Amino acid sequence: QVLLVESGGATVQAGGSLRLSCAVSGTTFTNLCMAWFRQAPGEEREGVAAIDHSGTTSYGDSVKGRFTISRNNAVDTLDLWLNVLKPEDTGMYYCAARWVCPVGGSQDANGYNFWGQGTQVTVSS
Repeated sequence: QVLLVESGGATVQAGGSLRLSCAVSGTTFTNLCMAWFRQAPGEEREGVAAIDHSGTTSYGDSVKGRFTISRNNAVDTLDLWLNVLKPEDTGMYYCAARWVCPVGGSQDANGYNFWGQGTQVTVSS
C-alpha cells in the first residue's frame, strides 16, 4: 500500500514563501514518478509541477520561475518550494505518484495511481 502524506500548508501573505513536503511509504520511492497538483474551490484540479525517476522536472505555466519541485531519494520525500506567492495560488495542494511517466513527469491527473490527502495553502492579499 503506497501512502503519501503532505505537510507544510499554511496561510501566508502575498509575496511570501512556503515549503510543502510529501512523505512516501509502502514502496521503493525511486520507482515512482511524482507530482504536485492543486485545486481551488469550484475549480478543476491543476497540475503544478512534476518530476520523473531521474529528477527531470516540468512546471505549469502559472508557476514557472516561482515554484521548484525536488525529490530526496535518501529520505523518500517530495518537496515543493513556493516563492513569490500570489492570492491565485490559494488551494488544496496534493501530492501524487505513478509508476511510469514521460521525461519530466506528467501533469495529467488521470494518470496517477496514488494521492495524498492534501495540505491547504492560503495566500492573502
